Amino acid sequence: MRFTTLLNATLAVPAALLIGTGPAAAQNYPARPVTIIVPAPAGGGIDLIARVVGEKLSVRLGQPFIVENRPGASNNLGTAVLANAKPDGYTIGIVGGSHNINKYLFKNLGWDPEKSFEPIVYTHEIPLVFAIYPKLPVKTLPELVGWMKSHPDEAKVATSGRGSAQEMAAEMFRMVSGAPMMLVPYKGSSAAHPDLIAGRTALYIDTVSAIKEQAASGNVRAVAVSSKTRSKALPQVPTAQEQGLNGYDANTNGGFLAPAGTPKEVVVKLNTEINAILKQPEVRAKLEAAGIEIQGGTPQQYAALIKSDLAKWGKVVKEAGIQAD
Repeated sequence: MRFTTLLNATLAVPAALLIGTGPAAAQNYPARPVTIIVPAPAGGGIDLIARVVGEKLSVRLGQPFIVENRPGASNNLGTAVLANAKPDGYTIGIVGGSHNINKYLFKNLGWDPEKSFEPIVYTHEIPLVFAIYPKLPVKTLPELVGWMKSHPDEAKVATSGRGSAQEMAAEMFRMVSGAPMMLVPYKGSSAAHPDLIAGRTALYIDTVSAIKEQAASGNVRAVAVSSKTRSKALPQVPTAQEQGLNGYDANTNGGFLAPAGTPKEVVVKLNTEINAILKQPEVRAKLEAAGIEIQGGTPQQYAALIKSDLAKWGKVVKEAGIQAD
């Protein structure tokens, strides 16, 4: 009798543990506040998405979803914090385009873009805009390529620094078009815009959200967008592919991730809730007004996109001869 009691008690332990990490745990999730890591400063695109979605998750799931900005080291600092967090669903994060680029730029990241995370949902694309000095005698992308080839000493292209989406977009442009260029690094859009407006640089491939007001005011001329489809924020501007730059697709994108090992049921629950939030008209209006193209889908679809982007940017880094630090 004693042996039977002891055996039953022993067998009951793993069953209880299984219940605590399976569907029953997901049904009760979240039971306390959840932290959303944003590996970038407040005010940017992924910060806006995190705050809009976090506010809605707090209402829908009955617990605070608290945004914590952890910028630094080209977004690697906050991403490392996320990768090393306890995989229980109470720390999640959102990443941008650098997530699929930094693997090739830094030798000792301390995390892997695929192995260290569980994809939750692909949230967004932010198209990039080919913004040129408005007094250049060009109005289309083919004309810009022709001008750069005939004026190689003046073909100065601004970027937001090493490994930025803007630099990668410029390098892909160089590869696909054959246009000569001199890359001029700046510390972000606010530093790069004055020189572009003054004509000290000829081109800056910047995010829609950062450049659209300058384009609307005529301070710069938007001649193309980098994505496969036109931007809803600048529908009058044709894509690079529409203008003959076949194979050019250099938008920045991202989504929500959880640390590797986070219970599948929790990931599925978050995926379901965030997809529902992204369909809400007020959410779409707020994010699209900032130049953000809303996506959505399954965790598996986001995982496939990460794999595809890693291959794409790995090729660009290799062909551009960029060395990892």
